[in-house]
Amino acid sequence: MLTVKQRKERQVESIELPEAINLLKNQFGQRRIYVKNSEPRMEVQINEILEDNTFMLITDPEFQSSSSLIVYGLLDKYIEFDFIVKEVRGPGYFHCECVAARKAVTGRRDVRFKMNPEDVVATNFKFSKYTLELTGFTIPTGIKVILDQFHSSHTHLGDIVKIDVFSQGDELLDVIKKTGNAVFVEDMANLESYRAPMPEMVDLHEVYGADVKNYMKRNIERGYKSMIICPIIYLDESEKSIPFAYIQVVSMKDKLGIDKLLELKDHAFKLVDRIRDANTVLLPVHQQILDLSRGGAKIKITDENLKKSLIKARGFIFDIVFKLQAPITIYGEIKFTSVDDEGNMYVGVDFAGNSSRKDEMKRYYSMIRPMELEYKKKLMKQMKHKHQ
Repeated sequence: MLTVKQRKERQVESIELPEAINLLKNQFGQRRIYVKNSEPRMEVQINEILEDNTFMLITDPEFQSSSSLIVYGLLDKYIEFDFIVKEVRGPGYFHCECVAARKAVTGRRDVRFKMNPEDVVATNFKFSKYTLELTGFTIPTGIKVILDQFHSSHTHLGDIVKIDVFSQGDELLDVIKKTGNAVFVEDMANLESYRAPMPEMVDLHEVYGADVKNYMKRNIERGYKSMIICPIIYLDESEKSIPFAYIQVVSMKDKLGIDKLLELKDHAFKLVDRIRDANTVLLPVHQQILDLSRGGAKIKITDENLKKSLIKARGFIFDIVFKLQAPITIYGEIKFTSVDDEGNMYVGVDFAGNSSRKDEMKRYYSMIRPMELEYKKKLMKQMKHKHQ
């Protein structure tokens, strides 16, 4: 049996027990149902329906059931049934009572296709050592060291140079973190300089309102001549922007120009590249893809280093390599992880949204399309046989 950790809980709704029993009788008597969290997937058959609405279930003789059993099947939606095992009649033969059921709120988005190991493989797994939180105010020590090193080598940028993570409770820093916009005040003694000089910059009149004059007065008293605050915006594997730190430069002698702002933005980009390089792990191992759909994949993980890394990761970049084809690079968000009795890990990933490059996804869809056409042909043949 699998030990499953669901990252994203499936939205389900309860089914009344009489309806559940009718579904088992009328819909799943000849339909495949499976033991939940079994790997390899273990099929269950309804062998007999007794007069008291209990069921005789048959499965693999080696299956060891406890006092309860959860099975699942597919109609238009995913459905689960909870059984109590009333009696074990023999190896893989159980007398059960259905006590509860539930179905998914939405139907499955895509058809899944079982894949042969020789046809496709997953490789070149890239993921972050540390996850930067948009809501957090602390960062891992390794990234803090990079910020400190950058600060030490760039004190020449102004009379006061500060590089730090966003702290809680500072009104201006809160706005910069929320918007990802920079602050540029060319003349600290000129109230009009506190307005945003261009779009996508912070307007200090909007931040402080009527208190902007007092804010200007405090800056003049400190001897500030000009100031720039530039956010440091990290891009994670899914291309999500995370403003997590900032560079602040204050001049007490000369006015700073737009060219200084552009210089600071360039430094911020280079700093993010340096952090990403230090924070990214690449494991070029080959792992088996068990199934694929337009929107996701299920991957069997046997590499021990990869297992340790994926337990903590939200998602990862990896290559899908179809036989005789160039690699397709995709970002997968982890939906669930599971581990079988032999220690193999199974990871379900979602390709949905804007997390993967559009050109790569087009190539991926071109590989999935023939599978979809073949699947539709099989369905049409099955429908014709039913009507004959």
